[in-house]
Amino acid sequence: MSHQKNDPPPLQDQLCYAIYTAGIAIQRAYKPLLDELGLTYPQYLVLNVLWSEDEQTVGAIARTLALESSTLTPLLKRLETSGLLRRSRNRNNERQVVIALTEVGRALQHKAGCLSDALLAASTQTPENLAALNRDVRNLRNAVYSHIGGWDAPA
Repeated sequence: MSHQKNDPPPLQDQLCYAIYTAGIAIQRAYKPLLDELGLTYPQYLVLNVLWSEDEQTVGAIARTLALESSTLTPLLKRLETSGLLRRSRNRNNERQVVIALTEVGRALQHKAGCLSDALLAASTQTPENLAALNRDVRNLRNAVYSHIGGWDAPA
């Protein structure tokens, strides 16, 4: 089959596909551990945002994760039902909902470190190689967003 000049390269040669499927592979490596913690991958991401800085608005969490607030709200409600966080109105701005970890949600951080170990083992890479790859992918992401706009990438 011949390719025209503007045809995309075969899927397996496209960087976007490699990154997309690598993300799926990582989530699959995490799944048994997340199941033990009673979390989905998106819930794990939300908790990570709060572990680094507790008591954030829904909008701030959504920006960090590059999600819409409307996508995030049902996820936050499930985490609240699970007893991992609480939602409350901002006293200074009633339109804002502030999300805070409960003691149970905070304690889960110490159990979640096993995910990094699982990725390291499954990848067969050195910690230095994974750190370099992480840096390169973040730089790519930030460059693309800088070009197209639409997201204030965290550092």
